[in-house]
Amino acid sequence: MTVSDPIADLLTRIRNANMVNHATVEIPSSKLKVELVKLLKEEGFISDYKLQDKNNFKVINVELKYIDNKPVIKGLQRVSTPGLRQYSKAKNLPRVFGGLGVAVVSTSKGLMTDKAARKDNIGGEVLCYIW
Repeated sequence: MTVSDPIADLLTRIRNANMVNHATVEIPSSKLKVELVKLLKEEGFISDYKLQDKNNFKVINVELKYIDNKPVIKGLQRVSTPGLRQYSKAKNLPRVFGGLGVAVVSTSKGLMTDKAARKDNIGGEVLCYIW
């Protein structure tokens, strides 16, 4: 099955697994998805992730994080879509919930959070919001 927006697919799989309190979720792997999941782990939104081979395809096995049986991830929102790209300069990068959330930005130096991009004075494509 071909997916036209792989980032939206990743966010939807995580959102759906969170809603039904699954411990893990499997996501088809790509370099961009691995970097996004790595960023989620660094920011403390997920417990861990593992790359695995399953039926000759690489998948990312994401362990979701819960505190008192409530998901750490309250919301995920796709911002830039294949049909409408959203770019932002470093000084205009959005703050998600006044800095409590994270905006993931694709820059020339790779994926980074809005805070890191602002610190390095780098703009880019705003992929998604996570809070």
